[in-house]
Amino acid sequence: MSPTAAGVIFIASLVVVLALVYKPLGDYMYRVVSRTKHSVVERGIYRVIGVNPDGEQTWGVYARSVLAFSVISILFLYLFQRVQSHLWLSLGFTNVTPSLSWNTAVSFVTNTNWQAYSGESTMGHLVQMAGLAVQNFVSAAVGISVAVALVRGFARRRTNQLGNFWVDLVRISIRILLPMAVISAIVLIAGGAIQNLSAGHDITTVAGATQHVTGGPVASQEVIKELGTNGGGFYNANSAHPFENPASWTNWLEVFLLLVISFSLPRTFGRMVGSNKQGYAIVSAMAIMAVGSIVVLNVLQGMHHGTVPQAVGAATEGTESRFGVLNSATFAGATTLTSTGAVDSFHDSYTSLGGAIPMANMMLGEVAPGGTGSGLYGILILAVITVFVAGLMVGRTPEYLGKKIGAREVKFASLYILTTPTLVLVGAAFAMALGGERASMLNTGAHGLSEVLYAFTSASNNNGSAFAGIGVNTTWYNTALGLAMLLGRFLPIVFVMGLAGSLAKQKPVPESTGTLKTHQPLFVGMLVGVTLVVVLLTYLPALALGPLAEGVH
Repeated sequence: MSPTAAGVIFIASLVVVLALVYKPLGDYMYRVVSRTKHSVVERGIYRVIGVNPDGEQTWGVYARSVLAFSVISILFLYLFQRVQSHLWLSLGFTNVTPSLSWNTAVSFVTNTNWQAYSGESTMGHLVQMAGLAVQNFVSAAVGISVAVALVRGFARRRTNQLGNFWVDLVRISIRILLPMAVISAIVLIAGGAIQNLSAGHDITTVAGATQHVTGGPVASQEVIKELGTNGGGFYNANSAHPFENPASWTNWLEVFLLLVISFSLPRTFGRMVGSNKQGYAIVSAMAIMAVGSIVVLNVLQGMHHGTVPQAVGAATEGTESRFGVLNSATFAGATTLTSTGAVDSFHDSYTSLGGAIPMANMMLGEVAPGGTGSGLYGILILAVITVFVAGLMVGRTPEYLGKKIGAREVKFASLYILTTPTLVLVGAAFAMALGGERASMLNTGAHGLSEVLYAFTSASNNNGSAFAGIGVNTTWYNTALGLAMLLGRFLPIVFVMGLAGSLAKQKPVPESTGTLKTHQPLFVGMLVGVTLVVVLLTYLPALALGPLAEGVH
């Protein structure tokens, strides 16, 4: 079978299986977030944390609960790293430095999982399991919780109640993420991923040198890093490491896991607002952008322009030979279309235009399908903007799902959209303006700018993948990227919750002959167009100076 045919089958099989899972998983998640009955385990957790599970919260209280939980999580994870050398299973590693501890704590709590360190030589097993892996679960659950709260804002009428954050957090973690992670980890172990508490072994390489290979609880962390669109690898090579991703079929499984929840949440949305057609419209827009991006990325990598790629017949630099060029490109597209950030190839080694696609995927706001929860609430914000633009075009008050989109709603949506580009462009500008920080760049010119731009795009959009080529484990980069991750995660969440509260208070508007049909192909096309024009074009000048300039050089 030719590499091209294999690549097509890889993508087509993903599309088919995701389509088959869409309805049952989406319906299951709907039941989890909608039922009022609590399990014995859940009630025990509520008693421990002092929460009334039957009480609901306003948007302000819900948002403050998200922020409070996240602040406590950051402090705990920071402290965990700072005292690592005194903990069980530390493997003899020293305490993590203050700036790196800050960066890593913020990274994992914000679902970014940006790593300025090599995991196998920096973090002990206890920090990996009880610190990083736990945040992989709860940060993903936070994203889904916020998305559910926004959908309740669309679905409910004349109320200020949006559910209970603590109930949503616990239920999503226990009933959705945990069982899916356990089953998938068993499958991954069967495929060859390791799962132990070994300190590692010294082995003799083919060349006769000695190399220390660290063991650890890898499979369990690998699964939730994909399923929760987290992305932080146990090893520095991330999903290119054979202990994390042993074979081509496990590579397929990992791509499936990082897409499955985000692509199924629109079904949950449709069930909650009482119209499955609305869910199909949202997932259609996601799928059009996702398939288009992945196909273009595969084509650009397959073109392999340049002396060395043409000589060997493919753009193989930085690509794991077990997966090949095209399947690696599909992984790269999927991981940046979501907020995962896991990698099975070296994005910095992609062709100039091929490398621009993962960057553009993140600049879209990662809404196709985006991160667990964040992708859904991101594209719903864009849907609000779309109906507003459509209303201006026909001179009619915009409505979406029976709710008027007025000045207050547009302000929240606009602030959401403007936050991330501001962080990306201001952060990259400062990095390029500071002479001392430019010294940590291994490349200059257009590619050097692309690497810095990619770093701030990845951090601000809570992705976590990297172009590399710059030394980011410095006090300035750890601090600056940490702030970008923090503000890029929680400012949009506050705006989403404000929008949800505003919508929930409204009285539904009856549908009329002038109402835009938001479940029809016209709206899907408009939503895709608004996403591309309003969001991506914001970055066009920066892209023109970086990857586009390099591509036409």
